[in-house]
Amino acid sequence: MAEEVSEGDTQSFDRQVMLLFRHAGDPGQLLGPPWLPSTLRDLTSLGSTVILGLTLVLALGYLAIARKRMAMLFVFASVVLGQALATGLKLLFERQRPDLIPNAPEVFTASFPSGHAMLSAVTYLTLAALLTRIETRRLIQHYFMAAGILLTVLVGVSRVALGVHWPTDVAAGWCAGAAWATVCAVVAARLAKFKEIERLP
Repeated sequence: MAEEVSEGDTQSFDRQVMLLFRHAGDPGQLLGPPWLPSTLRDLTSLGSTVILGLTLVLALGYLAIARKRMAMLFVFASVVLGQALATGLKLLFERQRPDLIPNAPEVFTASFPSGHAMLSAVTYLTLAALLTRIETRRLIQHYFMAAGILLTVLVGVSRVALGVHWPTDVAAGWCAGAAWATVCAVVAARLAKFKEIERLP
């Protein structure tokens, strides 16, 4: 995907998908009810550094109270290193932000991959995987993972609808974030076998 984006092969696709959210005669106007723009801004904030940072701090607080020191350090390292990876990828590709939507919110960092999409995947999916270690019932484990996926998808879609990211930015962020969260989950499972990371009650 990065190669296709770098070569400009996705530009037509990106434009067509982004315009699906907009009035045909006026791309500055979102399709949908009047309350939709504010709702999208609320949803996109779920992938902001502030909200994800607060979520991480609360999760670490729980692990500290539960005296799961190694699990706490592992979750912290997983999310912080995921943030560093997202920043590094943005600096590597330096894709310009979309200029298709009039009056779109101004964002000054690079566009590819979407940091909101990637970091929400890293944070919410990592925490969902952590919660599945607490709960042994299969249905509730599925619920935790579905909740993590839903939050991640809502954040990514809101970025495209608001006009601050191309669809391929978001898709790349989802892929990279999910891959990172998967790697972290596999490593955590391997370490748990050797009791390096405590199994939660």
